[in-house]
Amino acid sequence: MRDVYVSGVGMTKFGRQPDRSLRDLSEDSVGTAMKDAGVLASDIQTIFFGNAIAGLMTGQEMVRGQSALRGLGVLGVPVINVENACASASTAFNLAYQAVASGSVDVALAVGSEKMSHPDKNRAKEALSTACDLEELAEVEARMGAEAGGERSFFMDLYASTARNFMEKSGATAEDFGRVAVKNRFHGSLNPHAQFAGAVTLEEVMGSRMIVDPLTLFMCSAIGDGSAAVVLTAGDRTPTDRPRVRVAATVMRSGLGKVGLEPHEMAGRRAALAAYEISGYGPNDFHVVECHDAAAPAELVLYEELMLCEEGEGAALLRSGATSLGGRMPVNTSGGLLAKGHPVGASGCAQIVELSDQLWGRAGARQVEGARVALAENGGGWIGSDSAAVVVTVLERQ
Repeated sequence: MRDVYVSGVGMTKFGRQPDRSLRDLSEDSVGTAMKDAGVLASDIQTIFFGNAIAGLMTGQEMVRGQSALRGLGVLGVPVINVENACASASTAFNLAYQAVASGSVDVALAVGSEKMSHPDKNRAKEALSTACDLEELAEVEARMGAEAGGERSFFMDLYASTARNFMEKSGATAEDFGRVAVKNRFHGSLNPHAQFAGAVTLEEVMGSRMIVDPLTLFMCSAIGDGSAAVVLTAGDRTPTDRPRVRVAATVMRSGLGKVGLEPHEMAGRRAALAAYEISGYGPNDFHVVECHDAAAPAELVLYEELMLCEEGEGAALLRSGATSLGGRMPVNTSGGLLAKGHPVGASGCAQIVELSDQLWGRAGARQVEGARVALAENGGGWIGSDSAAVVVTVLERQ
């Protein structure tokens, strides 16, 4: 396998954009990424297009990527449509990496796009509820005490159940989850692409509407639209006007489909261990991290699952300030899903956009000084008692 580099990135602003189509969003991000990489449409040799719910939101099935990208002049090469819940875009990135690393192509494009806003406000909630084994949905809802058939996504019940278990096991408090939201909203206030531009106080987070105990509104990611794209190349195709960003590892794992897993059985832990072994980097080596904070408790859980701290120390790591801008290992400098937004099929590539900009030194007011090694974790769906798909990626500046 040969070295693979991120040569260009692009993304739209995230948020509710009712007047923009999936095609418009996709053309925007891809056009920006190609310009950033210095490649032409004729240079693209294969495309992996990540999208989770277009079929349920708009009815567009089967040829989503071909439909979304037809105005860019890139069609004619293989277009592989990738659907993998919230990990759709990171899965597309993983596959694009494999295409270049294997020598099959020299230039590959990974795209993640999602259009979630809809006149029917229940449409996105209903679409998200399919990101699990529907044959066990009633069982999962009963196990969590979820609001079966309610107005909120069952994933918020899932995250609330996870949060209560985490609190009982670790001593974390609801205020710790609130502090995650405060941190990420502040980071997002420095990101022009973020859905939410303003910082918030802990009092505002804790006082926002209760969604399901202990999660308040500001602790939950919101519905949004957006697209992100990444151009991956072999070494001789990288731009010469900036440091090179190498993909040191990208690993995907699926959940085991069992209930009651041990920590070492979780998909995120297994993917992280493999990525650490391949890349040669470990949990103490990262200067900046993006992780899947679809609800605030998930970030603290992931600190431990990714071994960024010891078991039971996630809340302490947050409280220490280490994961805030200015700390030793800032997490979700983009604002994360809580502030940047979570157009589900786009989030994985958006993480790569943020980390690449950090490693290139062009993240503006949220720049992590001296950032050289970065970690991304993107999870999707639910199976048994774990994410159905997780992709962990390590990037390094050369």
